[in-house]
Order: sequence, then C-alpha cells, then structure tokens
Amino acid sequence: MKRIGTVSYNIYCNFTNYGSALQTWALHQAIKKVTGDMIEPVLVDYCPEVLADKDPLNPFANMWDKDEESRRMCELTMPAIRENYYKFDRFYHERFTRTSKKYTAQNFNEICKDEDISGFVCGSDTIFCPDEFGIDDGYYANYECMKKSSVAYAASFGDPHFTDETYKVLNDRLQNFNAFGIREKLMVPYVTKHTNVPVKKVVDPTLLLLSSDYDKIAKERLEQDKYLLLYARRYNPKMEAYAERIAAENGWKIVEISLRATNAEKPNRRMFYEAGVEEFLSLVKYAECVITNSFHGMIFAVQYCRPFYVFSREQCDTKITELLDLFGLSDHMLVTEAEKKNMSEINYEEVHSRIEEARKESLEFLNTELTSCV
Repeated sequence: MKRIGTVSYNIYCNFTNYGSALQTWALHQAIKKVTGDMIEPVLVDYCPEVLADKDPLNPFANMWDKDEESRRMCELTMPAIRENYYKFDRFYHERFTRTSKKYTAQNFNEICKDEDISGFVCGSDTIFCPDEFGIDDGYYANYECMKKSSVAYAASFGDPHFTDETYKVLNDRLQNFNAFGIREKLMVPYVTKHTNVPVKKVVDPTLLLLSSDYDKIAKERLEQDKYLLLYARRYNPKMEAYAERIAAENGWKIVEISLRATNAEKPNRRMFYEAGVEEFLSLVKYAECVITNSFHGMIFAVQYCRPFYVFSREQCDTKITELLDLFGLSDHMLVTEAEKKNMSEINYEEVHSRIEEARKESLEFLNTELTSCV
C-alpha cells in the first residue's frame, strides 16, 4: 500500500474552523473510497511559516474583527475556546492516520524517508491564496521531496491579488504539480494556460461524501428542543437579527456558534462555541433551520437537507455564490432580511441530483490524479 501525504490548512488554524477539519477528513475518506487498499492517506502535521508564531490558545493577534468590542467578546469566550481547541486536537489525533512528527520548512524534506510517503495531495481550502499564506512551499509543493510527486485537489486561490512579481513566482510553482483540481472557476483558465498537466474544476472534498458518511462520526442529538442553528464565522448584526426574528416566529430556541459571549444572557438561547467537529455535525443535522455566513456551514446544511439562509461575508462571496449556483439556489444568499420574500423553496431531490453529477466527475478526477503522483 502506498502512503500519500495530504497537506492543507487545518491543524494550525488559530480559530474554530469546522470546514478546515471536515474537508481534510472528507478527502481522506474519498481517497480510501476511490483507491481501496492501494493508497493510505496520511495527514501531514504541517505548519507553514505564516502560522508558525500563531498560538490557537491566544487568538487575539489574528482576529478578523479588530474593534475593542470584538476583542472583549473573545476574552469572555476564552474558556470555550480552550475547550474547543482540545476537542479539535483529539479529532486530528483520533480520526486520522497522521505523521509521527510535526513538519516545517526546516525538516520537510525528511518526510518521505521518515514517514514512507510516496506522493502528496495539496488541498483543499484557500492554500493557493497569496493574501492569506503568501506562496507557501508546502502548499505549492515546492519542497524538493514534493516536486513532481504532488497533485492539488480542490485548492482555492480565494479572491487573489497577484502582482507582476508574484505572478512570476506562481508560474514557477505551478510546475511542481502533476495535476490540478481547482475549487473555484476563477483561476482555472490561468492554470490551464501556464501548465501542461490536467486541470479541472472540482467540488470541495466535503461534497465527495454523503450525509450517511458523516453520520458515522456525528454525535447523537444534543438539544432536545426545536432550535435554529446560528453559525457565525464573522459577526453580522443583520444576520443575528434575522435569526432572532425567524426563531421567535416559529417558537424555536437559538443554538449559536460564535464569539458573542454576551448572547449567553439572552433568553431561549444556547451558546455552543465549544462544540467539537462531531458536535457541529449533530447541531446541523437536527436543526430546524441553519442561518450562517460560512461556506462549509452552508454545505452541511445542504448535506443534511436543512432549510438554510446564507449571508454575505467579506472575502467569501465568490465561493459561496459559485456553490449556490451549483445547487440551483442562487437566491438563498442574503444581504438583508427583506430579500427572503424572493426566495424559492428548496427541492433537495433536485439539489442532490446536481451534486451527485459533480461528485462523480470529481471522484473520477481525484482517482486519476492519485495514480499520477505515486
């Protein structure tokens, strides 16, 4: 059996990120499905240089919201952040075959010998985004041991801002790969033009699996009352007000995952920032409705056929709108609650038929990619 290392943004996230954890887990399960006993995926414990000085238990230096109120909320939520961190740490240790040690720029070239790894899959998530990570050697397969034994699956450029100089570096790094699966269509023509290997737009790894696959790790129902799940990756007062109105109209409780510690004082509300990955899946599965500004929050609402509304979020609108287009649900993205009157009902049979077609093509491409890097 060949061992393939997966390199992505996950273990060293400094804030709760269910999407980064679940896209990694889903990719591993998908690799096992398409290759059987031929390939064993191995989670590379990789810390890129840009995250080397970040402490997940001291997140203040890298917050999205820089205002004093948001900082105060984060300080009040620190006990939950710590609990959440240890749950994620267990997830990465217990749910994966993982490298025996941590790898950085200083020792990465030892990995093939130390871990018996034959090739690499870089992705998913925004590992190709220069605004987030620069052009990282691990994410762009630029360590000597990775060159020409690596593929990218569902790698994303985000909404990139390249300069003439960084385009030159990008063009050089693209030559390290045997094939590219790109998550969003924006950069597919560029990568195709500047390489001579297969390039295809593919779906996020979390869509390569079915809800029944996630049920294998999801917790049992955690909240017995009917509830609306509010999952905020960034505070949006319009989204919160909308969630409160929908919950009140239907007599639902609100279960909230966010950093708004003061919301714990509100009636008929449960703050659940400490939710681990398995708990997150359960919270989505049993919700009466999901309201979120998270790309992966939206995906799991669709996986579990939940009514949902997704709000606009800076730097995420491209990937959200593109995926809503795949689902045939472009009218489910909100900026203000007034837009709800134009929203169609969700025909999940049709939505999942669309996903199944894209899933089949992406799995076939992933299988082809893997044979090129081992």
